[in-house]
Amino acid sequence: MKNKIAPNEMEWKERSVKNFSGKELLMLDKGTLKLVKAAPHAFYPEHIHPDTTEYAYVLKGHPHFQIGTDEFDASPDEFFIFPPNVKHAIRNKSNAECILLVGCIKN
Repeated sequence: MKNKIAPNEMEWKERSVKNFSGKELLMLDKGTLKLVKAAPHAFYPEHIHPDTTEYAYVLKGHPHFQIGTDEFDASPDEFFIFPPNVKHAIRNKSNAECILLVGCIKN
């Protein structure tokens, strides 16, 4: 494991959801942390993590979070928690990209 990570030297990698890309900062058995970029008007569909608590810190942009039955229009410097077994989704409703710091902890 590295003690220093330089995200600005890493490539953005698109994974399974179109228009969402990431830079993996920390990948451990019990948790992860990554930078996530949501392109304008991108939508990460509703999903559940049965055995993890996920969280997101907004660095840039104004993403919209659905967490269970709650909906939030987020701003930079706000922090959100997605509990295990609770459906959640992320939507970028704007014309600008969003940058999030997203991680999870296995319960």
